[in-house]
Amino acid sequence: MCGIVGIVRSDTKPVDEVLLSRMSAAIRHRGPDDDGFYVKGGVGLGMRRLSIIDIKGGQQPIHNQDRTAWIVFNGEIYNFLELRQKLEKLGHRFYTNSDTEAIIHAYDQYGADCPKHLRGMFAFAIWDERTQELLLARDRVGKKPLLYAQLNDQLVFGSEFSALLLHPEVSRDIDIKALDYYLSFKCVPAPHTAYSAIKKLEPGHSLRWRKGEIKIERYWQPDFSHKLKVSEEEAGERALEVLRDAVKVRLMSEVPLGAFLSGGIDSSAVVALMSEVASGPIKTFSIGFEEQDFSELHHARRIAEHVGADHHEFIVRPDALEVLPLLVEHYGEPYADSSAIPTYYVARETRKHVTVALNGDGGDEAFAGYERYAAMKLAQKYHRLPALLRESVVEQAVGLIPTSEVRRSRARDAKRFLKAASLPQVERYLHWVTDFDLNDRRDLYSENFRHEVGDSDARDVLAPWFARANGSGVVDAALLADTMTYLPNDLLVKVDIATMAVSLEARSPFLDHHVIEFAASLPENFKLRGLTTKYLLKRMLKRLLPAENLNRRKMGFGVPIGDWFRGKMQPFLRETLLSEKALNRGLFKPTEVRRLVEQHTHSERDYAHQLWTLLMLELWFQRFID
Repeated sequence: MCGIVGIVRSDTKPVDEVLLSRMSAAIRHRGPDDDGFYVKGGVGLGMRRLSIIDIKGGQQPIHNQDRTAWIVFNGEIYNFLELRQKLEKLGHRFYTNSDTEAIIHAYDQYGADCPKHLRGMFAFAIWDERTQELLLARDRVGKKPLLYAQLNDQLVFGSEFSALLLHPEVSRDIDIKALDYYLSFKCVPAPHTAYSAIKKLEPGHSLRWRKGEIKIERYWQPDFSHKLKVSEEEAGERALEVLRDAVKVRLMSEVPLGAFLSGGIDSSAVVALMSEVASGPIKTFSIGFEEQDFSELHHARRIAEHVGADHHEFIVRPDALEVLPLLVEHYGEPYADSSAIPTYYVARETRKHVTVALNGDGGDEAFAGYERYAAMKLAQKYHRLPALLRESVVEQAVGLIPTSEVRRSRARDAKRFLKAASLPQVERYLHWVTDFDLNDRRDLYSENFRHEVGDSDARDVLAPWFARANGSGVVDAALLADTMTYLPNDLLVKVDIATMAVSLEARSPFLDHHVIEFAASLPENFKLRGLTTKYLLKRMLKRLLPAENLNRRKMGFGVPIGDWFRGKMQPFLRETLLSEKALNRGLFKPTEVRRLVEQHTHSERDYAHQLWTLLMLELWFQRFID
């Protein structure tokens, strides 16, 4: 696990080695063990290394057999030994035992198609002296980040914004449409970033640069159109088999290894499967809070006892005012998933014991774990009811149910469901995943900002994926959209930044492309049965996990930001969002921002997530723009 940076020039000027070194130093936290550089004329590659495999011999950059191609690499390749054996039979000769060298030889053998032969998480850059071409590639689902900026005569790239923004020619001008997307999704979706000059290489893509020209290609996406014709029992056995294999290959390490354990189905499944193949008790790490509504420690403890783990628990009292500057600094652009706070804390505490931690990320997107998948399917059936019945009976009846505007409840969820159930598919889905819908943003935006945003439409991020679902059902379409948008743009960014900030490597068995492709091949009703999410997975895990952990409602990994904004964080919230500088940025109507703050802090409405989104945006402005 590492961080990479680089500069390639199309003119005759040499790369500024001091600048390249500074860019590398900016991401030292991603790899505190070592650094390395390749500089030759107008080409400079740099990296920071967190040593996991071939600790003694795996220093980068690594070259091919005749030193005509060089690579810097961030990630782990889990099939590198098999790939190496295959390449050796084809005549390739290796000088290290690292997974990095397997990539450069795969490049020599397969060219730009080499990412298709890799199993793992990766972002890498290869400079080919023979063709004077740079190849950048990112793993299939975007576990590892890769940013780039194309300037007049050079391409600059790196793992984090902090590196690219050191380059004097990389502008900090804001991409206005990206801010509109941010308000919709709480993050900026790839390929956009908050900066006009910087782009994200999308997951499953490669980029080739030669003499200033860029060519970007997609090499992978999951296919939901070809369904397995198997019995439920056989599908379940194969699901466990493919997941067990994904866990097993991720236990490869020369450093201490453990697992995050929330007590939810996905992390519990990973821990249970780890315990089957581990030679001794596995180390598990859980985090809890004083607010019991946000603590899952008792569920995690039950799993740890069940598998005989060496279990570690941390009760944290999150100090948002302490950790927010650090998070804003590392994310580098607006990012408003508040679960970044507990993710950072559990990563920080885990790093005191191990260097690698497995987690359950991706299980919801593979096997249909979110309640919104059930809502999408239910909405289809609801939409088929006669309009008169929907409007005069169902909606009026639900409308009579008293609900709180402050606390979440099933009744409140029902009203939210009905508000979107009759909308077209993409709009319906967007309504359930956004905190600021189109009307909310129109009310919030100033006239000037609305004009600058223009025809930007958050639906444009999701619609292509619903269209690419190859005629699959609504659940598979939503799974594909989540896998290609929500997962890489929000969840994986959160985990990568939080873990790398403390030099911890996170591994995700559910994100193995073999697992994702298998799950995509399952019929919808194997993943969602009625209103039962993760139906097949839950059925098969009965033999591995306690029933209490399988049957409880999904909780999520949150923090009580709503209460914080009414209590200890209220002064900070007001000082930040209602400051003269913030209100005069020209983005939002001051009266609307004040309304959100006042109604929330006086417990009239729950605007916790909206206010968190605005707060993180303003803190980003203060750190990176002002």
